[in-house]
This record gives sequence, structure tokens and C-alpha cells, in this order.
Amino acid sequence: MHTDFFIPHVALREFVSSILIIQSHADEKSSASACLYPPTPQHCLFLYIDDPVKSQKDGETDFSIQPSSIIVGPQITRVNLIIGRIFRSACIGFHPGGLHRLLGIPMPEIFDEGFDGADLLGSEVNELTNRLKEMVGASAIRNHVEEFLLLKLDKLKSSLPFDEAMKELMRSNGTCSIESIASLSCLSLRQFERKCHERIGLPPKVFARLIRFSKAYRLRERQPGISWTKIAHECSYFDQMHLIRDFKEFAGITPSAIEKELALAPFRLQTDMQF
Repeated sequence: MHTDFFIPHVALREFVSSILIIQSHADEKSSASACLYPPTPQHCLFLYIDDPVKSQKDGETDFSIQPSSIIVGPQITRVNLIIGRIFRSACIGFHPGGLHRLLGIPMPEIFDEGFDGADLLGSEVNELTNRLKEMVGASAIRNHVEEFLLLKLDKLKSSLPFDEAMKELMRSNGTCSIESIASLSCLSLRQFERKCHERIGLPPKVFARLIRFSKAYRLRERQPGISWTKIAHECSYFDQMHLIRDFKEFAGITPSAIEKELALAPFRLQTDMQF
């Protein structure tokens, strides 16, 4: 699997954090295996360009074929993904509040599920995915994705100090106090919590924990040999028990069980994500 990371067009950077182009071409004899995908703090638009992707939410028994475009808002439950033999995907990652600004809907309306992009962005997102099938190379895909997003700028909801404050919470890996982030938002704590519910879809403390968990999980994907003690330290966990608690809540299993799943997974899907 190969991933290309792009910083978005300058006009998009206030609400889009990154564009990832992921490509894989498996051998015909390769058997389909599930890859774990724990929740992340980043809201995303996924465009599946070639073979379909199958998804299974943790706790469910069956896999379902996903639409060619999926919008993922606030998530707290892991999913398992089976990707096609020929796989190309564009992942558009949004800054905190960015997806809310694009869609104009409260984020709790798309809580903990993947939604067909055409239902929320219109049929033109499917037209985009069809055009991407003809593209060769990650840069060409990125250019078409940016053209699509640039056409959405005139309908984008206004930015608030809240959005910039939440970027600071992301940069701190969830370690800034909620009170300090509320102050940066120019809001009282109660107003800040309501705004977080609307634009993020999660309580601020849960969101901060999710940021920290995601960093810990991605460290493990990138560095299989790193100890959990070191991960807990680098991610500012008070102790290893707090790390285990977050893994049980957001990944559904303990860190040691994650090790076994990653060893069996054909791909590691969050290694190159950046917030």
C-alpha cells in the first residue's frame, strides 16, 4: 500500500487539513482480510475509486458494501474494513468544525455512522468519483478533489474563534485544559460545550480523549516495536491504565489484543494520517 500526503490548496486550508491518496494493487491470489479502523478525531470524506470497500461496525456480524463516497463525522466505535484487490481512495480530512461548515448541519445528526456522500453533498460527488477512475497518479486525483471542494467555498459557513481554538486542542494532542480552550473560543464553559456538541458532535472531554487515543494508536501502527509504556508517556497518559481504558472504549479491545490484530492485518490504514 502506498500513501501520498498533500497539504490542500491555500483557499481550502481553513477547513481542510489534508488530502491523502491511498493506492494498493494486491495479487490475484491474495485473500481478502479485514483491517481494523479505530475512530479518529478527524471528520473525513472518503472517495473509493476502484473496487468496492466492505465495512463492519464493531459488534456487528456482517460486512456491507460501502457507497463510492462516504462521509464520516463524529465516531467513537471502530470499524473493520475489507478493501478490494485494486484499491484507490482519496481521504479528505477536515479541521475541527470544518465538516460542519461544509455541510451546514449539526454533527450529532451524523454521529457514529458512515453516510453516503451523495445524500449530503449531492450527486456531483459521485460524478467526481467517476472522473477519478480515469485519473493516473496521485497528483491528478488531488487536483480534481481540490477543484470539487473549491466550488463549495461560496456555501461554506463562517469560521468562529471556536474552530481555531479546537485546532489548538488538536495541536496539543488533547492535553490543553478544556477551560483554556473555552477561553480561546471566547465562550463561557457552558457555551463552549454547546458549540462543541453542534460543530464536533462530541463532548469536549471525550473529543480530547479521542485525540490522545488516536495518537497512541497511530504510534503503534508506525512503530510496532515501541513499548506501550513509552507510548503512554509520549501521549501524555497519566499511567498505562488510562491508556488501556481508552483502547477498550475506542478500539473495543486492549492494547495487547491490538498488537495481535495489527500483526494479522494486510494493511495499516492510519499510519500516514496527520491532524
